[in-house]
Amino acid sequence: MAKSQSNEIDLLGNTIEYEVRHSTDATKPRIDVDIHGVKVVLPESEGEAPTELLRDNAAWVVEKTREYDRYREQAPKRRFEEGEFFPYLGKPHEVVVEQRPSSSVVDGKLRLSEWHVEDTSIERGLETLYRRNARQRFKRRADHFAEKMGVEYDQIEIRNQRTRWGSCSTNGTLGLNWRLMMAPPEIIDYIIVHELAHLREANHSSAFWSLVAEYDPEYESHAEWLVENSARLIFSKDDL
Repeated sequence: MAKSQSNEIDLLGNTIEYEVRHSTDATKPRIDVDIHGVKVVLPESEGEAPTELLRDNAAWVVEKTREYDRYREQAPKRRFEEGEFFPYLGKPHEVVVEQRPSSSVVDGKLRLSEWHVEDTSIERGLETLYRRNARQRFKRRADHFAEKMGVEYDQIEIRNQRTRWGSCSTNGTLGLNWRLMMAPPEIIDYIIVHELAHLREANHSSAFWSLVAEYDPEYESHAEWLVENSARLIFSKDDL
């Protein structure tokens, strides 16, 4: 079982809080930096001091820490109330709760079913709507691009990762983040093309990027949009 402890270290003039974890699953020392902070993961038998590992990678740790600090600062203050606006396919949509058999997106509004909201909440109703529409849109666009690219995928899984947008397993499963439904359509298409391209090119080689460019000529600007605007795709405080 993994054990952990919290510490602080000065890296390039920055006080960095970090957690040390000894894990039976770790085969070599590594540093993980994500929205939750810095973790040094060491094998159970590892004798290396975590401070040495952090200092050897100081510039990278500080850069990634600042990146996630900015991400948290830019997080939108969502209020799960009627009349609020949430992004849907890149455009603000008003939240409306009304008597209807099922939630839907109509006339620029996120129209939530009153009975579902009463049973759960506006937050849950919105997430359910995003997820359902994500499955439909992702499949339609994946089928479209797969045919053009001459590849076959096995299935699509709607994922709930906080900061990872897509993945492609060796067995052809596309994992796509439902929060992408808050992004413009061309960003969704870029992620789908990116992941489908891995069915022909496993790594990010020049051949891979040439393939991506063939089906998304603006892929560089789309990738940059995600870097600069990923905080806009934060759904709730649970994402932080």
